[in-house]
Amino acid sequence: MTTPLGPTRILIADDQEDVRSGFRLILGSQPDMTVVGEAADGLTAVQLARALSPDLILADIRMPVLNGLELTRRLAGPDVPNPMRVLVVTTFDHDDYVRTALHDGACGFLLKRSGPGLLIEGVRAAMAGDILISPQITVRLLQALAPAPAAPTALSPLTAREQEIALLVAKGLTNAEIGEKLFISAGTAKTHIANVQAKLKARNRVGIAAWAWENGLAGPVPRE
Repeated sequence: MTTPLGPTRILIADDQEDVRSGFRLILGSQPDMTVVGEAADGLTAVQLARALSPDLILADIRMPVLNGLELTRRLAGPDVPNPMRVLVVTTFDHDDYVRTALHDGACGFLLKRSGPGLLIEGVRAAMAGDILISPQITVRLLQALAPAPAAPTALSPLTAREQEIALLVAKGLTNAEIGEKLFISAGTAKTHIANVQAKLKARNRVGIAAWAWENGLAGPVPRE
């Protein structure tokens, strides 16, 4: 997967016409994004993806003919010679869906109710090689990853500012929200997060958040 020189070319796969229209308007308003195709079912989306070679596919989970999980496996799975970027955007946030999608190569898992800001950030994160997961899902995943947080460690590999960043990631804030909270730009927040991720050898934001909970930085893992 390479980074495009021009605007990010996006294929939208969702069986609801109003959702596709809404996504098209949101993404089309960004100067660095353009929608190159739409599909109302998973099989058509796979065929269009192979014909158009978009930079990113936005895929719903439940679609006719072929669901979004199978679409992800076919286009981004571990056995795909030239995997594409697939960002899952869905109403359904079941844990099994999240794990399956990420295991099969999805570059993010967003809930439709998360809003246009997170959708745009998710696209940009995917194109930068990052994985963005809706905050609501992150917290729930942590319930399994960190059931018994320890006392804060005195030997943290992070600086005080980086620990602050890790705490905000654990609370589910986006780059833009972290920047607003700390009076820094979203780009600076992203750089801090990349540094934290490298120091902790975390695979993604969930790994950072898990470290924060496990080390008592964020208190006990919240329960629903």
